[in-house]
Amino acid sequence: MNGKLILTVLLAVVVSLVAAGCTEIGSKGTADASPVKATWITTQASGDQISIPASSVEEDTNVHFKVNTDSGEIAVMAYRFNDEVFVRSNVCPPCNSIGFTLDQGTLVCDSCGTVFDAATGNGIGGGCVAYPKESIPYTVSDGKITLKLDDVVAAHEKTIEPN
Repeated sequence: MNGKLILTVLLAVVVSLVAAGCTEIGSKGTADASPVKATWITTQASGDQISIPASSVEEDTNVHFKVNTDSGEIAVMAYRFNDEVFVRSNVCPPCNSIGFTLDQGTLVCDSCGTVFDAATGNGIGGGCVAYPKESIPYTVSDGKITLKLDDVVAAHEKTIEPN
């Protein structure tokens, strides 16, 4: 009888540990895990086209990358929310930072904590809400998410101007 009790308790502990590991906060690739910090990835450039592997957004949920332009580097983010991929300018101008964590339908600036709506890019609360994260149009083909350089620059310019 004592052996069965020990086995039952041991099994309960193992199940609890496995369940905790499957829902670890910030885990990669788990759509319902929150918060999800962005993972840096690299791009491929060809003429005025910038592309990233679609699998990187699928696997990591929230990624960011830099795009080289004539006026310098521009940070861009791509993330999966509600089974949709969003690509946006990745800058918070007043606090002069880049990087956002995806957290339950919001983007949270890693520097100042300002919160933006993940679906719209509009500010919700914090010191930098007047700088919504502008959307960047993209296409998906051959396993790649492709952006036009002009669209990246236009989104960046709109994001750094207050509403």
